[in-house]
Amino acid sequence: MNMESSALLKANLKKLSDYLEPVRENGLQHLINGEMVASASGTTFENASPIDNIAFCDVSRGDNTDIDRAANAAKNAFAGWRATPGSERREILHAIADKIVEHAEEIALLESYDTGQAIRFMQKAAIRSAANFRFFAGRAPDAVNGLSLPTDTHVNYTIRQPIGPVGIITPWNTPFMLSTWKIAPALAAGCTIVHKPAEWSPVTATLLARLCHEAGLPPGVLNLVHGIGEEVGVALTRHPAIKAIAFVGESATGSAIMAQGAPTLKRVHFELGGKNPCIVFADADLDRALDAATFMIFSLNGERCTSSSRVLVEKSIYPEFSKRLAVRTKAIHCGHPLDPDTWLGPLIHPRHLEKVTSYFDLARKEGAEVPAGGVQPETPPSPGNYVEATLFANANAKMRIASEEIFGPVLTAIPFEDEDDALRIANDVPYGLAAYIWTSDVGRALRMSAEIEAGMVWVNSENVRHLPTPFGGTKQSGIGRDGGDYSFDFYMETKNIALATGNHRIPKIGS
Repeated sequence: MNMESSALLKANLKKLSDYLEPVRENGLQHLINGEMVASASGTTFENASPIDNIAFCDVSRGDNTDIDRAANAAKNAFAGWRATPGSERREILHAIADKIVEHAEEIALLESYDTGQAIRFMQKAAIRSAANFRFFAGRAPDAVNGLSLPTDTHVNYTIRQPIGPVGIITPWNTPFMLSTWKIAPALAAGCTIVHKPAEWSPVTATLLARLCHEAGLPPGVLNLVHGIGEEVGVALTRHPAIKAIAFVGESATGSAIMAQGAPTLKRVHFELGGKNPCIVFADADLDRALDAATFMIFSLNGERCTSSSRVLVEKSIYPEFSKRLAVRTKAIHCGHPLDPDTWLGPLIHPRHLEKVTSYFDLARKEGAEVPAGGVQPETPPSPGNYVEATLFANANAKMRIASEEIFGPVLTAIPFEDEDDALRIANDVPYGLAAYIWTSDVGRALRMSAEIEAGMVWVNSENVRHLPTPFGGTKQSGIGRDGGDYSFDFYMETKNIALATGNHRIPKIGS
């Protein structure tokens, strides 16, 4: 660590200490009907930082009673929020975005400390969160608009109306930004919300709820209940006042949520797991493909649903490309997440660390090579959940390392023979979230993009989000789409109204 980096780390730690003081002292409570409240049972659980696994705050442990209070608050607030003109909702969402920008440093430092994500990424996540609110703020006035569908005898037109109180369950990786991605369109649509954040990274959810209300969001419109997924998550998905559940997380949990919500016929939107392929053909710009493949797996600690966790490389270039991958992987700096030089911080939790590292021995048993990483650092920056960036090479599609979601900084490199072979390998997994294709052949790019089983495909690019476009997956990677008006398809009901224009013939019966 150079002197400048060391000084910046110390400065970040000092600022963090100031932001953490009220969290340590007061803990984290629920927000129900505009008020911060403890759990009805009075119970809490400890929250630790992955930097050292030392608990730094108590979190209110919600239960059925807390969910019931929050759901009823959302239900009671719905009529007023639904009736609020879209132009007024727009101004409130812009005010929330302003608050996020104002507190961007606090959000980034707390998120980095709570999740282990490198500060270089969390600084950008806070700004992206504000952009999410601004984007949907602009959509709020027109959210109700539908289509005009006239016939010779009738004027048909559609309108959209908010579905009602919704439950939003968000994950532990980049939780602040992903929460805004769900909360902003729900508010713009006119829905009220009960938000259940991940128990492994709860800090910034409380901050977001507070900022929303400081910006003028009425009481009961956004409610927050902390707790364990198997407890409050289940209560939320089963509550009859909640009309829909938006969930980001593991595929198995999504399946459980669908079953839990079935008795009340809840609408569901799932963004689930991925084992996304990055397909590199010999005619690609290999320098750019190398940059994109490594960035999309080793940024955000590899804990991202759209990571390119499989790189499929044409056989003729595989030896050289895999060597370059190994060199790049070894150069990924693993360090303290508040150090501005760090690319790779500690994983979120000891249980997740155990899961990720279990694949190291598995890879060797399955016959893959491990030319980079595959170990925990000999001298980690602190006693946390650190692991080195890892490359598995000479793998094949039958290996578990090539088909199971590891969700860490682990890249599996697989050679392929030709276009058909690449497509077969890419589709031979239960997931279908994203895919990345690198080629200079436009025809091949179009063919592959059409045939690959994924909800999103980027050609000659890493994941570059354009907010109006649909975001979501196929197969076990999810149900539904976020982004632009696609979000309103979930948070709103579409109603058709037919008005007769004249004396069309009405059939008679019984005369």
